[in-house]
This record gives sequence, C-alpha cells and structure tokens, in this order.
Amino acid sequence: MNHNLTNLIAAMVISIGIIFGWQYFYERPKLEKLAQEQKTYDQQIEKLKKEQAAATVVPDRQTAIDYNERVKIISPSLSGSISLKGLRFDDLTLLKYKQDLSENSNYVELFSPAQSKESYFAEIGWFSSNAEGYVPNSNTLWQTDGNELTPKQPVNLSWTNPDGVQFLVNINMDEDYLFTVKQTTVNKSTKPISIQHYGLLNRNYHSDEKLVNILHQGPIGVINSKLEEYSYDSLKDDKSKKFLQSSVAWLGITDKYWLTAFVPDRNSTYSSNFNYALNGGFDKFQTDFIAPAKIVEPDEEISVTHRLFAGAKKVDLLDKYEKLYNIELFDRAIDFGWFYLITKPVFTALNFFHDYVGNFGISILIVTILIKLALFSLANKSYRSMKKLKELQPEIDRIKHLYNNDKTRLNQETMEFYKREKVNPFSGCLPLLIQIPIFFSIYKVLYVTIEMRQAPFFGWIKDLSAPDPTSIFNLFGLLPYTPPGFLSIGAWPIIMALSMYLQQRMSPAPADPMQAQMMRFMPLIFLVMFSSFPAGLLIYWSWNNILSIIQQYYINKLDKANS
Repeated sequence: MNHNLTNLIAAMVISIGIIFGWQYFYERPKLEKLAQEQKTYDQQIEKLKKEQAAATVVPDRQTAIDYNERVKIISPSLSGSISLKGLRFDDLTLLKYKQDLSENSNYVELFSPAQSKESYFAEIGWFSSNAEGYVPNSNTLWQTDGNELTPKQPVNLSWTNPDGVQFLVNINMDEDYLFTVKQTTVNKSTKPISIQHYGLLNRNYHSDEKLVNILHQGPIGVINSKLEEYSYDSLKDDKSKKFLQSSVAWLGITDKYWLTAFVPDRNSTYSSNFNYALNGGFDKFQTDFIAPAKIVEPDEEISVTHRLFAGAKKVDLLDKYEKLYNIELFDRAIDFGWFYLITKPVFTALNFFHDYVGNFGISILIVTILIKLALFSLANKSYRSMKKLKELQPEIDRIKHLYNNDKTRLNQETMEFYKREKVNPFSGCLPLLIQIPIFFSIYKVLYVTIEMRQAPFFGWIKDLSAPDPTSIFNLFGLLPYTPPGFLSIGAWPIIMALSMYLQQRMSPAPADPMQAQMMRFMPLIFLVMFSSFPAGLLIYWSWNNILSIIQQYYINKLDKANS
C-alpha cells in the first residue's frame, strides 16, 4: 500500500515536472518570440501610419484659404471670401458673435475650405451627362469682374466651355446673412445642350461633446411642406435619405445657434439628399438638391435664382426672410419644440420688452408678472380649494375609516362628499399643470435662441443662457478653489430654493401626511436638480415664487378680513 502510494506521488511529481519543463523550456520561449514579433509588427504599422500622416498633412484653415484666388466678402455682419476655384463659399466669419465671453475671444468661424480639418462649404453649379469639361466643376477657375462682394457691390463670374457655351453667375448679398445667386447659361454653340442645376452644403463634423436631445442639430429642410430633421448619429447609421422630384422650400445644416441653408429656385422640383460618408478619416455630412435636366437650344439662355443663408438664427431675421421670399416654415430652423404655439409667443414677448428695457433679465421679470396676472384668478381658486380640502380632512378621514375594507364604496362616498361640498380635489394641481408648458417654453427660449446667448443680467450673471457660475462651496468665489461640476450650486439656485420654501410655508399643507412630508423635501431636490439649468430660468422661477408669496399674503389677509 505504501509502495503504491510512493509510486503514485513519484508519477505525479514527474508529470508536473514534465509539464512545467515543457512550458518553461519550449512554450515560454515560443510565446516570447511571438510577442517580440507582434511588437515589431506593431512598431512597423505605427511607423507606417506616421509616414502616411506626414504625407497627407491637413493644412490649417488660413493656409487652406491662401491656396486659391478669391473674391472678398465684406459686410457689417460677415467677412470672408469665395474661392474662384470651383466657385465655393468656403470662408465665412460672423462679425457680430464671439466664441466665448473672454476679452480676446475670436469671432465665430462658420465656413472653412475643403482642405482644412474644419471643412464646411457651400457650392452651386451645373451637372451634365455629357463628357467631362462640358460644364464647370470643382476644379474650374472662374473669371470675375470684381475682387470684393459687398451689400452695395455685387460680383459677376463667368466661364466658357470649348464649344462656346457661357456659364454666368451673379452674386448679391444683403447686410445680414443672405446671398442671392443667379445662374445663367447662354448657349452660343451650334447644338442643344442638356444641363441640371444643383447646390450642396458639405461639412466635416465630429464632436466629443454629447449632443443633448432638447434640440435638433444636423441636416434639416422643408420638403413637400414637411420639416425633415436627421441627427448626425441617425444619418451616420442610415448613410443616406433621398427625396425624388420633390418641392424643396429650403434645406441645409443647423447648429444650436447657426444655420446654413439653400433656398432653391421656386420654379422647379428637385431631387434632394441627406448623405453621410467617411472620407480621409473625417465624418462628412452633405445636403444637396439637383433639378431635372433642361434643354438649352442654340442662341437661347436660361436662368435660375437660388438663395443661400449662412449665419445666426435670429428669430426676427428668419421671420423677415420667410415673409419676404415666401420661404415655407423657415423659422422652424430654430427648434422651438413641441410647445411651439407657446414658446414662440413667449420669445416674442421677451424680445418686445427687451427693445424697451435693453436687458433680457428684466424682460423675463416683466413677462413673469404678465403670466402671473393672467393666472391670478385660477391661482386664487386653487388656493381656496386647497384650504377647504384641509378643513374637510377630518370628515374624509372618517369616511376612509368607515369604508376601509370596501374600496369601491370608499371612492363612491368620497366623490359624493366632494360633490356636496362643491370642492374639486384636483384643482390644486391645475395651476402647476399650466405652469409646466410655460416653464419648458421659457427654458427652450433660453436654450435655443441666439438672442439669449451671452445676454447679461446684473452682477455675476453674464450669460442668461448658461448656468450660474458661482458656487456655495467656494463661498461664491471668495475662496481660491474651483469645485467640481456636481458641486456648482450657485447663488440663484439657492435663491430659487429659499423662495420655494417660503412659498410652501405660506400655502396650505397637503392633507395627506405622506404628501406633505414629500413636499418639504422639494426645495432641496429642486436646488440640486436645477443648479445646472440656465440662470435665466432660475431667475424666472425665483421671481415667480416671490410673486406667489405676495399673492398668497394678499389672499390670507383678505380671508382674515372676511372671517
């Protein structure tokens, strides 16, 4: 027995020794050799990538602009240029808007040349099924009669093909953000020609910042009288969206505050597209339209007129263009959201008072007063209903105790009791339900309209559309410490929470103890939840609470006088 056990142990030791020896003297060197080969391979691939990157260096924006001859764009709102190679609008800067609030901030750059990393350009042109070179293309060098395009000085560009067909372009601009582009084809050849007119917007787009769902950013347009919107992510998944022979009111690409859009000639239908492609390592998005083929007979000419909007989405400006040029739903480029019928009137009111007081923060205070006055009667009824419900609570408790085991009878008796006493148990919720769409509409106005961007109030609020920049955790800037984002609870969130707490103290407490307990925590919950909301929204909510406190004080005083 002991001899067998000794043999078994010896066999196990020898087996383990063989396994470890195999791993150490054979498998280990083999794995090390493979690892070294993989490392060498990775180094070679990395070296190849660097060599390829060095061979295809993407020029900076200014270097790309300097590649080609250009017509300068000079206006009170815009500066930039049009490339004479390919007739591209690929250099545009917005002179009325800076990138941030810092003193040395640069102006917002909208268009950039195709060679640059920030590539974003508009192009109009001709397409033909004939041989290459029959119509101008992206490599065509245009002739011009002037070096500057201004609101008072249009430019004319021309190119003639080998058969003598002339292609002419006249470009006008206004003092804001609208270009008018007239394309003319003069057939001086001896045979008919077939041409199609097109326009496109092409953009490199990549953002490390997650786009929020509260507004649309990406390709957009009104096609067959319907607003079509496709986010960058959805178009990246679908690759393409096509609309054949459709009525195109306008189409383009929208950001939060900026819009580029073509308004095609109204005398035609178009095939329009929203496309995505990965090209040269860049995510490229394009919106385009192309008209049906037209035949131009010898000694005849045809013209079409398109418009190109490239600039800030000012509400009044989009409304003006919509009426002036009959551009269907052009104001929907601003994402006013589901509550459009409330949101746009709220903005109109805010903008109206801003024209008189010169401060959107004060305008918010005025509009809040008007909303409060409009809901004054409803709030009074709600307050009195809540007060009466509290007075009736002992009888309601008695009914609950009496019919505790019969839910159907309990509900029936409770509703009969409310009916006899002429009180609506849900009337206290009605003002809040009405306030929700108003609250959301003001939030949308602050978040999506360019007019609110970098609009100051007083004191430390330099931008009503941004969160309160102060924090209680560094004593509102007195301590040399920048707290993390989740601890950035500023002065206005605290003012809002305090006003909410005071309003609760003056209002009748809910009859239900559990509900009353939950309501006590609401100011604290709102303090944390709203700390990252726009400062303008907190100013509205705080001022609304203060007005509610004044209103409840008035009602309490009136009730005491009548009792």
